[in-house]
This record gives sequence, structure tokens and C-alpha cells, in this order.
Amino acid sequence: MSRVCDLTGKRAMVGNNVSHAMNKTKRKFSVNLIKKRFYSVEEGRWITLRVAASTIKTINKKGFEAVVKQAQKDGFIG
Repeated sequence: MSRVCDLTGKRAMVGNNVSHAMNKTKRKFSVNLIKKRFYSVEEGRWITLRVAASTIKTINKKGFEAVVKQAQKDGFIG
């Protein structure tokens, strides 16, 4: 299973480890994914999603239904 946020599509970024001597080696910046259950009032059921911690903060601010509608509009949910 790929490490991608189900609602925002966030995925790992690639960058460099930089030593004190300025040597550079490749590294990955992983997404902080959390498996979380949300209650959908419109569907009347619990939905389990793998979302980033920053997405959970957005859901707390805007509400679950609004974030799901935005994800559908952006094409992350079918």
C-alpha cells in the first residue's frame, strides 16, 4: 500500500541529507499518515481513512463533510 493521504493526495517528497562537510545524499521526507475513523453524517456510517496529521487538523477546522467534498472535486475520491 502506498503512503499517500486518502483525502489530500499528499505523498513522500525527495530531498538531500546535507552533512557538515556539505556532502549530499538522497533521502525521503515521509508523510505523517494516521489510520483514523470518521463518522459521515450524510451516509450515516463510520469511514476508515489513512490521512495525514495536517489533514486531521483541516478536518477539525472545516468539518469532515466539507473536506470530503473538496477531495471529490480535486479527484482524490471517486
